[in-house]
Amino acid sequence: MAKKDFYEVLGVSKSATADEIKKAYRKTAMQFHPDRNPGDKEAEEKFKEAAEAYEILSDADKRAKYDRYGHAAFGPGTGGGAHHGANMNMDDIFSQFGDIFGDDVFGSFFGGGGGRSRGGTRSHGQRGSNLRIKLKLTFEEIAKGVTKNVKVKKHVSCTTCGGSGAKDKNSVQNCATCGGSGQVRKVTSTFLGQMQTVSACPSCNGEGTTITSKCTACKGDGRVYGEETISIDIPAGVQEGMQLSMSGKGNAGARGGAPGDLIIQIEEEQHSELHRDGLNVAYDLYISIPDAVFGTHVEVPTIDGRAKIKIPAGTQSGKIFRLKGKGFPEVQGYSRGDQLIHVNVWTPQSVSSEEKAALEKMGESDNFKPHPTKGDKSFFDRVKEAFS
Repeated sequence: MAKKDFYEVLGVSKSATADEIKKAYRKTAMQFHPDRNPGDKEAEEKFKEAAEAYEILSDADKRAKYDRYGHAAFGPGTGGGAHHGANMNMDDIFSQFGDIFGDDVFGSFFGGGGGRSRGGTRSHGQRGSNLRIKLKLTFEEIAKGVTKNVKVKKHVSCTTCGGSGAKDKNSVQNCATCGGSGQVRKVTSTFLGQMQTVSACPSCNGEGTTITSKCTACKGDGRVYGEETISIDIPAGVQEGMQLSMSGKGNAGARGGAPGDLIIQIEEEQHSELHRDGLNVAYDLYISIPDAVFGTHVEVPTIDGRAKIKIPAGTQSGKIFRLKGKGFPEVQGYSRGDQLIHVNVWTPQSVSSEEKAALEKMGESDNFKPHPTKGDKSFFDRVKEAFS
């Protein structure tokens, strides 16, 4: 079944601002919240669908990719897998997005704080932060796609305590302030009567447990600074500045919290001979005057090897040859660019007396004087035609 357009899911236009998207998500999520629609599987799916749409559209980089490539931008092989929202359970959604509702709203309507999820389950630990790295790729790697194994220094889960932060299992106790619920309730008298609000327990940060004896390795944090080798699948056709996301490969969360994401920013390593222009590849070819007059065959570099091309007799400087399909592929698409070869006829910067005499004699011939015709295209027309 085809995915719905994310803007349609939230009921906003493609020009919607970040605030408009946030308000639309809040409204949609409130409408289909599982606690308001108990046992309604359709409402639950729409709730998850809204979270998936908000996850993409609330992030400027992800939104830009979605606007350009649609759902294909986050499909298999893009380095980020499927959308997070599509694979999230309720705890994940509330952990990541619950804060936009506010504790008072969740307390009033659903009996819990912003850190509370469906059925009263608490969010354990604190979610880890996202991690950003830059990855430099050659033209050849970009053209074919590549898998890179990268060593990343980051917070990893403590192996001594298993990420709990406690010395042993007996060192974890229910919070004395909230009794293990992770929430505290406050009753306030107003002119409208008594009002009750529910918020995360300040003593345990909503976890419901406290540690009496901390792990000596991580000092109770549940994580240590370490290193992990991560295998990153880069799809063919990525460009400079493009960002890919890997869910759960960022910094580990404190005391068993969910890990953050790894954001990979693509950098292009400059090629020694080729230049990139979108999906196309450009190459400057220099030939001698005799080769331009008599014609020749030359080899030119491409992003996947070398290619032999024919230079016809009488080729003018500025001529552009096109090698169809020798450019970059489109990310998650079927298009492929071309290689454009711009011919430059090399003029010697100094000549011997014999060469000078020969050139002067040739210059007297009418055949060596320029004879452009009305049908000849200008350099700008040729460039425009080559890139169209």
